[in-house]
Amino acid sequence: MAAQSFLSESLLGWSIFTFILLVILAFCWVYIRKFQSRQESEVVSTITAICALAIALITSALLPVDIFLVSFMKYPNGTYKEWAANNETRGQIEDTVLYGYYTLYSFILFCVFLWIPFVYFYYEERDDDNVNKCSQVKNALKYTIGFAIVCVVLLLIGAFVPLEAPPGQNSTQWEKVQYLFEELGSSHGLPALSFSISSLTLIGMLAVITYTAYGMSVLPLNLIKGTRSVVYERLENTEDIDDVEHQIEKLKSKCNDGRPLSSRDRHNLQELEGKLQVLRRKGRHLEIAERNCCTKVGSALRPFKILLGIFFILVALLFTVALFISNLDKALHSAGISSGFIIFGTNLTNPLNELLLALQPVFPLDYILITVITMYFVVTSMAGIRNMGIWFFWIRLYKIRPKKTRPQALLFLCMILLLIVLHTSYMIYSLAPQYVMYGSQKYLVQSQMPSAGPTSGNATLGTTRICDAEAPEDQCTVTRSYLFLHKFWFFSTIYYFGNWAFIGAFLIGLVVSCCRGKKSVIEGEVEADDSDLSDDEYVH
Repeated sequence: MAAQSFLSESLLGWSIFTFILLVILAFCWVYIRKFQSRQESEVVSTITAICALAIALITSALLPVDIFLVSFMKYPNGTYKEWAANNETRGQIEDTVLYGYYTLYSFILFCVFLWIPFVYFYYEERDDDNVNKCSQVKNALKYTIGFAIVCVVLLLIGAFVPLEAPPGQNSTQWEKVQYLFEELGSSHGLPALSFSISSLTLIGMLAVITYTAYGMSVLPLNLIKGTRSVVYERLENTEDIDDVEHQIEKLKSKCNDGRPLSSRDRHNLQELEGKLQVLRRKGRHLEIAERNCCTKVGSALRPFKILLGIFFILVALLFTVALFISNLDKALHSAGISSGFIIFGTNLTNPLNELLLALQPVFPLDYILITVITMYFVVTSMAGIRNMGIWFFWIRLYKIRPKKTRPQALLFLCMILLLIVLHTSYMIYSLAPQYVMYGSQKYLVQSQMPSAGPTSGNATLGTTRICDAEAPEDQCTVTRSYLFLHKFWFFSTIYYFGNWAFIGAFLIGLVVSCCRGKKSVIEGEVEADDSDLSDDEYVH
């Protein structure tokens, strides 16, 4: 009976995960096909982008499953269920989740250091003239080897950094070497993988501060403000075309008597002709947008978009407040930098953590909420990248535009999302630390009470408490995600300061988004560096 219950409950958790997996794969295919350029699309880059994006989203979906499985081992009264009463059975469940993290994190390392760099440099070499396939592959492998070396170095550093006190000075060299290998084997390679992932998470933290913080402000405000009127934009564009044509005729009239134009006038004429070309393309796109049924449906759904935008901005403010309280709690009650600002449980009232704990009795509301929070970070990150484009410091590398995004830009987009997802787990832990550590687990505390009956003695009274750091080790199971996040204290310290930077970046992005006007209905479709041929995919 216990074994049957164990199988059914495990099957429920992994069935939900499988359903989410299928939804993720469908979403990735639609998302990549929406943005990729029809003129430059390639099978290999498309498959790579879809797979990398799917791995990023699947990894983010594993955290709710991790919390679900550790929570489902217990009844609400704090006792273990029959199938989870055995330590060995609980260990098997924990190992299953741990191997899931191993697999997905290994895929992320493979994508970031091998697969995506190879495909990216392969298409970069293709842009050069007179380069055959063999040379493309050779040059791409040459650059990819550099990434592979970095990956190996990170794995070795993580594997051989002892987390416990090493042998004394009197030990022989062989004992010290043997200790290092025992340290590596006893943890099943967890430090090696954790160090590599934590190193990538630092880059992901920068991407979260840049893109996610901005996306959390720009996405809801764009929904609230909406887009400009198509009819008004067409009228304004027609006036601009007439004005530019008048300026061109005025310049050309200077050479009616046979005199050549000055270099300054020729330069101005060239700029005006380029501007006129862009305005005419813009007019064609606005005409298509006016006839498009999606534009009309969008106008009809305007009230719903406003409500959704208000909801998103309230969620963003809730996250910011929860993150601020969590960081303040760490600053006041942790041991400081040397401990990585790690605290067990919560000392200040965190609204999001309290909300998740309050939803525990109504299954499965708390798991739905933690899944929504995870996907919210991913969606806002996509919105941030979509609005900002891909930058390297002050240099804009690529733009992300519907039907016009180059293969290299899509690969960059997916790599950034992979890194963002890695840091998302720590962000969610910061928002609800107690819940991410233990889920909805409770434990039973036995206390002795004086007996009120005729017989003297003490009566044993059991009270239920929510799992925290004070709980006995065998009564509460920590999620595997928490172990990955806090294997090295110095990474936790950097993440702590990164959270303060995230709060600052969100507030700055909120001010910038409020000051900006409405977007064009064809935002991102027409740029000065586009060719007329790129309009063909819109016309047909």
